[in-house]
Order: sequence, then structure tokens, then C-alpha cells
Amino acid sequence: MSLPNCPKCAAEYTYEDGALLVCPMCAHEWSAADTDAVQATEQDAVIRDAVGNELQNGDAVTVIKDLKVKGSSTVIKVGTKAKSIRLLPDATDGHDIDCKLDDYGPMKLKSSVVKKA
Repeated sequence: MSLPNCPKCAAEYTYEDGALLVCPMCAHEWSAADTDAVQATEQDAVIRDAVGNELQNGDAVTVIKDLKVKGSSTVIKVGTKAKSIRLLPDATDGHDIDCKLDDYGPMKLKSSVVKKA
């Protein structure tokens, strides 16, 4: 039976200590049930656009409403297209798409304000 890598430092030298799994590299301890829950969550972490279409890295999306740009007086207009998006599934602030917008440059967007083109 192979044990999972450490979720904290990704070391492969984990070992069992009773009901816990232990990483000798960073001393992180966790239960096997936690590992199963994390793997299930990662598989279920699908990012969808405002319409419900599943997004993937490299897709092209279109902005569906005017967006104010923080720290600037410019507005991203409806219909602005972003090509070759990169998904950020672990984004904590809700901005789960990294892209480059024409005439605006690099930007992070929320999937709730775009639709797949």
C-alpha cells in the first residue's frame, strides 16, 4: 500500500503512526480520512462560467457585464474577449481566472462574469 505525499510540503516519505499519517520532513500530521476528502474535493473542483459551461485552461471567454477596474477610472466593456485563460482553482478571493484582455493587459476575473466564447 502506498501512502499519499504530505499535503503541506509534498514530501513522499510519509508514514503511519496509529490512525495518523506523519511527514518526517515538516512534522505535519493528518488523518487518512482528511486525505480522501481533499482528493474528492479536488476532483469536484470544476470551474463554470455564468451560464454553467465547464471552463478549462486555454479556453476563450467573453465578459458579460461592464466591470470597474479597481484603482483605475477605466471600465472593461461587455463583449471584451480573453483568449487562452488559465484557471486558478485555489483562489481565495473569488478571482479564479487569470487572463490577458485586449487593450487592458493581464487581469484576474471571476468566472461568474464571463461566458465561454
